[in-house]
Amino acid sequence: MTSTLVENHFRIGKLPHIWCPGCGHGIIMRSIAVAIDELGYDKNDVCVVSGIGCSSRAPGYMDFNTLHTLHGRALAYATGVKMANPDLKVIVITGDGDCAAIGGNHLIHASRRNIDITTVVFNNNIYGMTGGQYSPTTPTGEKGTTAPFGNIDRNFDLCNLAKGAGATYVARSTAYHANMVKQQVKAALENKGFSFVEAVSICPTYYGRKNKKGDAVSMMEYLKNSTVNVKAADKLPKEKLEGKFLVGEFYKSEEPEYTEEYKKIIDSFQKER
Repeated sequence: MTSTLVENHFRIGKLPHIWCPGCGHGIIMRSIAVAIDELGYDKNDVCVVSGIGCSSRAPGYMDFNTLHTLHGRALAYATGVKMANPDLKVIVITGDGDCAAIGGNHLIHASRRNIDITTVVFNNNIYGMTGGQYSPTTPTGEKGTTAPFGNIDRNFDLCNLAKGAGATYVARSTAYHANMVKQQVKAALENKGFSFVEAVSICPTYYGRKNKKGDAVSMMEYLKNSTVNVKAADKLPKEKLEGKFLVGEFYKSEEPEYTEEYKKIIDSFQKER
């Protein structure tokens, strides 16, 4: 399975990847590829779009139609791709900074429109590629190169943000829960509308060192021990949820999809002519 997956869905000449040792991004990238493979999509029917950042290197390794774009603008480009060819399965791979800082407005409006795009956020809580600056998801009090005494900003809950803006599928998983990432990406791709999957990753090189989180194994252990599935959360006493964060599927609904609604306008106009 592994060798076949690599041969069919990755650009072998571009491997091995250049992410830092211990980075969780490779696990998440593989989970996306497995999801596409298990759904049986033809690679020519898939387009993977990214912006700028550690996560955005992924499409360079993935053997699909790929588009590497400007910082924060992946969703804008992906919207153009989807409008031009609504039959494509469009996947945006982005990071917490790329998606929620410079690209935050695009995230809000892509969610609001409910355009049929699957967005997977590789959230490592830091700007890893550019030197460890704090991002919109860096927890309050944690350090970065631009917050040497601790971040005083409140961090975004990206899933709540996407749901509040109108996304019709919202889920969270982690690099430790690779199978959950796969299942959520599959569900997101089958959802007719804007789908948002937050995949919490690890960055031992910058976030880990700055905040004394230990090595990659320790950070993966943290993901294992600090998560509670949303299905179990309501049954647990409050003290059991202290210091934890939720994973699982948070929201799913059926709403009119943007490219289909747009086509109705075109069709009605052509009938009138």
